[in-house]
Amino acid sequence: MTHSLTTRQGRRIAFNQSDGEGPGIVFLGGLKSDMEGTKAIHLEAWAKAQGRAFLRFDYSGHGESSGEFTDGCIGDWAEDAEAAILTLTNGPQILVGSSMGGWVSLLMARRHPSILAGLVGIAAAPDFTEDSMWAGFSAAERAAMETDGYVDLPSDYGDPYRITKRMIEDGRNQLVLRSPLSINVPVRLLQGTDDADVEMSVALRLLDHLQGPDIRLELVKGADHRFSDENCLGRVTAAVEDVLARI
Repeated sequence: MTHSLTTRQGRRIAFNQSDGEGPGIVFLGGLKSDMEGTKAIHLEAWAKAQGRAFLRFDYSGHGESSGEFTDGCIGDWAEDAEAAILTLTNGPQILVGSSMGGWVSLLMARRHPSILAGLVGIAAAPDFTEDSMWAGFSAAERAAMETDGYVDLPSDYGDPYRITKRMIEDGRNQLVLRSPLSINVPVRLLQGTDDADVEMSVALRLLDHLQGPDIRLELVKGADHRFSDENCLGRVTAAVEDVLARI
């Protein structure tokens, strides 16, 4: 059953939660994704079978939560995640972040290290607004961003993504690869070699940048950005199990 909470910024965040043992699992989805995605539902079923607490939610402007996507930015969605985790969970959690959710997870690790029991990144995309979007814009697209306040980017997942000037500018305040980032809990990074949205170089850069005693990257040959076939889903639960075994 879907519930909702209201953040201190006044945004209504939809969530689904199941009780169980700790440390619990929190799934953080990607850009324009929602909590009904394949990975979130698979991980929830696994957690329930294990008797482990689990939380999935929609950022504002996503899924069943309030607001419009074009009104949001990385900082807003990090605030949404912060509200959900701090309000709804007890004790340290294992954060499982997919794509943009990987970036948000890293922001949580930097701001609230005490809430982390472990971290699993699935095609994690830290700093993508700057290093992928802005860096990849043509001169015409950069000019359109200034005059129109947005650029529409084609998407393999449906309608074009409308990327706003606010999202780009706010992203510069959320960067995690420009200053040291230490994570002292187990970290498992999963990356497909055929990912057309997040290149392997991003995963390697993140692996090199993170500082901590137990950080590993697993490359899955042939896997794409969705990372949602049976083999990939198995790698996700295996990574969570590995983190749990090392806590």
